[in-house]
Amino acid sequence: MPIITDPWFYLLAVPALLITGISKGGFASGGGNLAVPAMALLVPAPQAAAITLPVLCAMDIAGLRAWWGRWSGREMRAILPGGLLGILLGAFAFGFMSNNGTKLMVGAISLAFIARGIWVARHGPPEPAPPNAIKGGFWGMVSGFTSTLAHAGGPPIAMYLYPLRLPRAQLAATTVVFFGVVNYVKLVPYAALGQLSATNLLTSLVLLPLAPIGVRLGIWLQGRVSDKVFYRVIYVLLGVTGAKLVMEGLGL
Repeated sequence: MPIITDPWFYLLAVPALLITGISKGGFASGGGNLAVPAMALLVPAPQAAAITLPVLCAMDIAGLRAWWGRWSGREMRAILPGGLLGILLGAFAFGFMSNNGTKLMVGAISLAFIARGIWVARHGPPEPAPPNAIKGGFWGMVSGFTSTLAHAGGPPIAMYLYPLRLPRAQLAATTVVFFGVVNYVKLVPYAALGQLSATNLLTSLVLLPLAPIGVRLGIWLQGRVSDKVFYRVIYVLLGVTGAKLVMEGLGL
């Protein structure tokens, strides 16, 4: 079949992409790391990333419209060049990593995201940090790299942006615009590496209606629901999928 028909795949993919869309809408920005880990439980991790990318690009259109002009120009100049370099490095690594290696990386990033969240919850957020173009470029590069391999660029970029204590709307806009640019640039290496196959694209098309629904939910939830509720859901789901992926990546 030229499309994935396994109902279990969609049972995982639909809620995972809705959660991703909510984060893309700026609610609990940086928390939407669930799509690839969830799908990778049933299909190869590179295929999960390829199916997710067109849906992310559609989400980015809605997100960019909602947050256009509200980002921090200073921080975009710091993180975006590194992000583009990270995409280039990730494209080279994409062709060499095995499926188990990619699963291990995705699972490890998921668990690291949870560990950071627990540390912040217990010790409080770090002291406000001043802008630093070198740090911004480094974490932008790491984010571009992990985003290319598994759309898992949220935790690395959060390592730089969150300590700056930007206003909530500016943080959300900066994150949304950064990943909007990164995702559209990623289409080039994904196409060159043969990841945008007919099966992957048709499966993306089936999932595409979730893009505007998730983003609009994220925008609507701003100011109505605490981020903590959303993050708790993310932590539970990521904990289960991350641990499973790490075990599979290690061959256990």
